[in-house]
Amino acid sequence: LASAEGVPTRPARLVFMLLMALAVSIGMKIVAILLILPLLVIPPAAARPFARTPEQMAGLAVLSGALAVLGGIGASLFWDTPAGPSIVVAATALFLLSLASAALRSSLARDTG
Repeated sequence: LASAEGVPTRPARLVFMLLMALAVSIGMKIVAILLILPLLVIPPAAARPFARTPEQMAGLAVLSGALAVLGGIGASLFWDTPAGPSIVVAATALFLLSLASAALRSSLARDTG
């Protein structure tokens, strides 16, 4: 997309890689190593069925990640479980809900259309 717009892709790719490395290195200190991968992968996957543009997907992924963290910490406090795995379980639950919602919407669209 950047190439089609005439933006030099090599510098943009380098900037994105440096930003990702910075986010991961800061995240490792804040969240812990075992939470980095699930929080980088699951929220965007949960946001994908609802997004029409990459920008919407990014915004929904941030919202999904924040909900997973809040839900996981709440579950951790309520059920006295470790916070890290509780956050991952909450993110996975949001992902499964998004899949179910997308399947339901698709089924309803086929039935009515």
